[in-house]
Amino acid sequence: MWLITNAKNGISSWEIHRALGVSQKTAWFMLHRIRLSHQDKAGNKLSGQIEADETFIGGKARNMHSSARARRVTGTGGKDKTAVMGILERGGKGNSRVRVKVIPNTKKKALQAELREHVLAGSAIFTDALQSYSGLNEFQNEVVDHAVEYVRGEVHTNGLENFWSLLKRGLKGTYVSVEPFHLFRYLDEQMFRYNNRREMNDWDRFDLAVSGIVGKRVMYKELTGKTQESASETIPF
Repeated sequence: MWLITNAKNGISSWEIHRALGVSQKTAWFMLHRIRLSHQDKAGNKLSGQIEADETFIGGKARNMHSSARARRVTGTGGKDKTAVMGILERGGKGNSRVRVKVIPNTKKKALQAELREHVLAGSAIFTDALQSYSGLNEFQNEVVDHAVEYVRGEVHTNGLENFWSLLKRGLKGTYVSVEPFHLFRYLDEQMFRYNNRREMNDWDRFDLAVSGIVGKRVMYKELTGKTQESASETIPF
């Protein structure tokens, strides 16, 4: 629990297996139970200066075997990948906090529903030029067109770009591949470390994770998702 809570890029079940002498399957089960304690309680809506951005999680075609590439890659861009949306509330001296969620697609209905659920009306929202963000009339929406520039004064999404970099570094370097069925658990893990990176030392962060376990339980059969169609494929990196 100490390692997964404080290691910036996470820790794999194989590392836990070697360190503790348990099976890799047992270590995998342990890690997912710990991730359950990392789930964020949404609480109050975010406010002030907000960054909103989306990304796609999935393997690069050039890294796949030709047979896997033919089966998995059926289009370009985000097709055949999992869409994830991030909303970041800027804070002074690195105290920004983020909420991240797997979304069905990056269309206007999906993105704007998340913003209206998690962001206080009247807040300043900074986005890229994706048309799905147009029409946010209850917010002060400023757009930066990445085809032209990445920063215009305070208008940018660099905070979320940094979070995406940390997330994908952990997925690619530590976990190697994840099932779409479990992706939200890895988002919870990275979000927990990010949101508690400044105001807490390693012990306090560990203590918070331990307290988050109370009243929560997940069964192995639920994690394996044998009856879940979405668990049949993995996202390679």
